[in-house]
Amino acid sequence: MKIPIQIEPASNAAPTVDYRWDPDTEILSAQLNPRSEGKGMTGSVELEGADGSWLILDLAGGRINGIEVAVWPEVQIRNALKPPGSPEDGNVVVPARKSQPDLAAIEVETPLIAESDETERVFHFTLGRPKKVRTIRCGSDVLIEVDSSNHLVGIWLLNVPPFRVNV
Repeated sequence: MKIPIQIEPASNAAPTVDYRWDPDTEILSAQLNPRSEGKGMTGSVELEGADGSWLILDLAGGRINGIEVAVWPEVQIRNALKPPGSPEDGNVVVPARKSQPDLAAIEVETPLIAESDETERVFHFTLGRPKKVRTIRCGSDVLIEVDSSNHLVGIWLLNVPPFRVNV
């Protein structure tokens, strides 16, 4: 199953992103502020990799308001990993399904690749096979990639604070 995405023109500046690491579970949460709503699905989209990894998108009225890396895939370190240079500013909307408008959760199994730069401040998650993409900035430090059919194929998390275990 593919996740369809609609791109709308940005109406305001991109929301800021607040990152939080859970020291016990190593879950990374990225919350967009202010939260926004549109016309689309409300609930969660759970992206599950074949290795048991999980990414969860928190949606309100179709708009992404949070991303959680609940179970990490093996992260490949790339010394030259850089986000796309000129993403478009826009609102990313996951539309409600006409056949199931009250559906509050979708679970999708997909190949999931995670990579980061050497400092682990930039993470890139690729869903499925690599494709030519269009990159949309939906938060100050969150980029969404869509393919030519406007399906979700990637997520960038930028300026992630380092993971620290409280001693």
